Amino acid sequence: MTDGGWSDDPYADVPWDPDEFGPPEDIDAPPPPDPAFDGYAASVARATRDHPAGEQPSAYRAAPARTSVAATAPSVLTLERRDHLGADPVAVLKEVFGYDAFREGQDEIVAHVVAGGDAVVLMPTGGGKSITYQVPALVRPGTGLVISPLIALMHDQVDALIANGVRAAYLNSTQSSGERAGVERAFLDGELDLLYVAPERLSASATTKLLQRGTLSVIAIDEAHCVSQWGHDFRPDYLALGDLAERFPGVPRMALTATATRATHRELTERLALPDAKHFVASFDRPNIQYRIEPKVDPRKQLVQFIRAQPEGSAGIVYALSRKSVEQTADYLQKQGLDALPYHAGLDAGIRARNQSRFLRDDGVVMVATIAFGMGIDKPDVRFVAHIDLPKSVEGYYQETGRAGRDGEPAVGWMAYGLGDVVQQRRLIDQSPGDRAYKMRMGQHLDAMLALCETVGCRRQNLLGYFGQASDPCGNCDTCLEAPETWDGLVAAQKLLSTIVRLQRERGQSFGAGHLIDILRGASTERIRQQGHDKLSTYGLGADLSDQDWRSVIRQLLAGGVLAAQGEYGTLGMGEAGAAVLRGESPVPLRRDVLGRTGSTPRTRKSPASDAVAAGDRDLFEALRTWRASAAKEQGVPAYIVFGDATLRALAERRPGSMADLDGVSGIGAKKREAYGEAVLAVVAANG
Repeated sequence: MTDGGWSDDPYADVPWDPDEFGPPEDIDAPPPPDPAFDGYAASVARATRDHPAGEQPSAYRAAPARTSVAATAPSVLTLERRDHLGADPVAVLKEVFGYDAFREGQDEIVAHVVAGGDAVVLMPTGGGKSITYQVPALVRPGTGLVISPLIALMHDQVDALIANGVRAAYLNSTQSSGERAGVERAFLDGELDLLYVAPERLSASATTKLLQRGTLSVIAIDEAHCVSQWGHDFRPDYLALGDLAERFPGVPRMALTATATRATHRELTERLALPDAKHFVASFDRPNIQYRIEPKVDPRKQLVQFIRAQPEGSAGIVYALSRKSVEQTADYLQKQGLDALPYHAGLDAGIRARNQSRFLRDDGVVMVATIAFGMGIDKPDVRFVAHIDLPKSVEGYYQETGRAGRDGEPAVGWMAYGLGDVVQQRRLIDQSPGDRAYKMRMGQHLDAMLALCETVGCRRQNLLGYFGQASDPCGNCDTCLEAPETWDGLVAAQKLLSTIVRLQRERGQSFGAGHLIDILRGASTERIRQQGHDKLSTYGLGADLSDQDWRSVIRQLLAGGVLAAQGEYGTLGMGEAGAAVLRGESPVPLRRDVLGRTGSTPRTRKSPASDAVAAGDRDLFEALRTWRASAAKEQGVPAYIVFGDATLRALAERRPGSMADLDGVSGIGAKKREAYGEAVLAVVAANG
């Protein structure tokens, strides 16, 4: 590599991925469904055709008798109408979703919206945001309108709602004109409980006119942080949602997000014109996620070590910086015997669809992706999220790691972080086309991310503090489990700064980290001899530190503003805090990196889902999982749409013997009890 090189990052020469600068390119037209799967309705039709009444396979007999409005003939609606108008929200929660009580904070939000109030809801991923607008939509008169940024998210949520007997549909560009017409008629006839649309579609006057002809019960703006022009997921069409109150007067509006700083919170409230909304801010803590960050040396090998240390069959997401590194990493993992798939916006649409489908439906798949993948993924049993490159902001990191452990079970957010990450991100900000204010804001985002990486305190405490939430040390992150050793880095920093200043002032030269380290360690390279750098007074003064130690020093000095990355090649210069350090006026406490300190040693691998199951119940639990996989495959839906692992664990523990025994099992509402009850009881009886 040239002067800007960094040997600890094998992807340093890979160009920055356009996925990192914005949302996926095909926002309202993502990849079509896998050609091998033509929709839930078609799978039901095939099962009915191939297995006449009385001869259906067990998986189909246990399937919900449901058909997505969006996938059927335009005039066909197969779900019976269930009138929840004016019902007690808790009763609806129990009957439809199978939960005995709301989670903390949900009941207050639901009551406020049912009464007609506007709401801004900040709740972490997996905290139950969807319930807070789905229940009001069922209880209030009319159809709930959900504005969702990605089609994949619409598909998953509609599938899950239909499985619970809710009449849900979507309008988007993947449908034929006939399918859209059928959904529109169903809406106008009052036959829909919930309707999902993208913000781009809502901007069309025809959509507004359609919605004004019907009755809306509530308007929910999901992923509302997309309205923030300073945010990592900015979507221009969200800006047009500020006039919803004028277009649909009297309809309560909700803005919901899983990630927002105080600044973003204020911005989305203002831009979405919600001045009178009541604000509900839940804790951003995800106590089931363990955060680990380790020095980047060979990220792919480190990644393999980390994945192999996870329970067998763990599903995970690996985020990489570029499309090229996504493909290289997925290929590397495959060669190591791991079930890994690539995903980025540059892949063929059919490949993306197939890979996403496998990730959602199969156990143990690792998806290697750019940030083009994730927002629309509603897979609750992701056991880990790994970053082999530094996210651009704490918001992005929080949202991406939050895709792990949505089922509340233990999960891990792991990252390998190195000098090259810091240099490259500083350089990219400097070279970005934005104005000075934009670059300053991006620099602030990066500084906060670096502070999280370099902290010697609790990572969770640092992360929550960024969102304005005070907390005690968690006792579970890497720094809590093994407090990092610190040392006085003042002399080392002065040696490095002195070398940089001498080269710049005496010779007009600047270099990257690799060459500066060679000078300090007294290396005898051809380049040093040609440049005469072995004659510098600082030559060899840093031989007491290893190459990796110096990279750690430089990384931390860059993070602290003592050094600055300069120019196209990321050469190093003195930062704003450098002069005080050089004069000895500012202390330089540094953390001492210990490789492998974040628990990457392989341990006994067992199914992550069975970890929390009592030994005597595991055989039944695994039998229920096998049945669930068969039912889900037959229906063409992810397994969690049938039942989540928590529900299967409850069934294995209770061992129900009758339909009445299924009452009170969390996650089994009236529709699922009717659809799956007999099949579940048969599995329990066969494994008694």
